[in-house]
Amino acid sequence: MSKFNKKKSGELPPVSTASLPDIVFMLLFFFMVATVMRDDEMLVENSLPAANQVEKLEDKKKLVNIYIGKPSSSYQATFGTSDVVQLGDKISQIKDVYNYVNTQRNAMPENLQKEMMVSLKVDKNAKVGVLTDVKEELKEAEALKITYTSTQGDPMNNIKRR
Repeated sequence: MSKFNKKKSGELPPVSTASLPDIVFMLLFFFMVATVMRDDEMLVENSLPAANQVEKLEDKKKLVNIYIGKPSSSYQATFGTSDVVQLGDKISQIKDVYNYVNTQRNAMPENLQKEMMVSLKVDKNAKVGVLTDVKEELKEAEALKITYTSTQGDPMNNIKRR
């Protein structure tokens, strides 16, 4: 009578799942920290023009985004197919730009209010008239620091060829 049992016929031991919850929570925590939530939902078509003299802005806390373009296909029944202005998460009138910019400025910390910049994200197929009207509203709101957002590329690709 031996005290030692013979090994069973080569069976694999069961896989240990003791560390599985730790791994799942570590992945969950990583994605919660690394994910950036989008500020505005795009309601307008916004294919940005290309430019070769592009600078990346460092501090996005002092930016106010205004989008100009045609409404996306799901909103064309409501707003038509002409160019519109998107302020935040809604399509607005041009006259609302003044109040929107001042509201955004007042929501910023006091040290950033004088450094506020308006980022115009204008679709490359948008008409200049809407952009000019928006710039007039920005002038009245004393938002004189304006940036135009574009993509890196050859500006000659912006020209329409017939």
